[in-house]
Amino acid sequence: MSAHVDGLSGSDIVSAEVDALPDALAAWHPAAGEWCVRECLGHVLEAERRGFAGRIRFLLDSHDDTALTSWDQVEIGGRRNDCAAVTSALLGELRSERAASVELVAALQPDDWARAGEHPQVGHLTIGEILNEWVHHDRNHLKQMLTNVQDYAWQRMGSAQRFSAPH
Repeated sequence: MSAHVDGLSGSDIVSAEVDALPDALAAWHPAAGEWCVRECLGHVLEAERRGFAGRIRFLLDSHDDTALTSWDQVEIGGRRNDCAAVTSALLGELRSERAASVELVAALQPDDWARAGEHPQVGHLTIGEILNEWVHHDRNHLKQMLTNVQDYAWQRMGSAQRFSAPH
């Protein structure tokens, strides 16, 4: 269980990286339809509330093999309008949400890991599987944010691009 609580430390890495970004870069879109760093943060927050900690809380409060719900990530992201948000406010929201999530995960008992529900898109999900996907999801969006920063810098490197191969 400790590995999964430690695995949720990804928010510390995100905070350290994103806190240093200028506003223009945090709101920069690498391509049409791609998320800026702030939109990635908003998605991570909503996924934590709805898809990870939210589902775990739901499964702990219900009977096994209960129906889980899905959520429209594009619609929720549009309503959040995170590209226009203040980066420090999003990071504060993430830190607060993650602190509560770490407490939740740390309190899980071994039997809790097998509690499960049926998700409309992916089928049977246990809390253990949700925990592992959560760690994977965080790192996926951290990579996305880091790639945004690299792409932003690459376009401004001029002849210094010759020192590096494009990523």
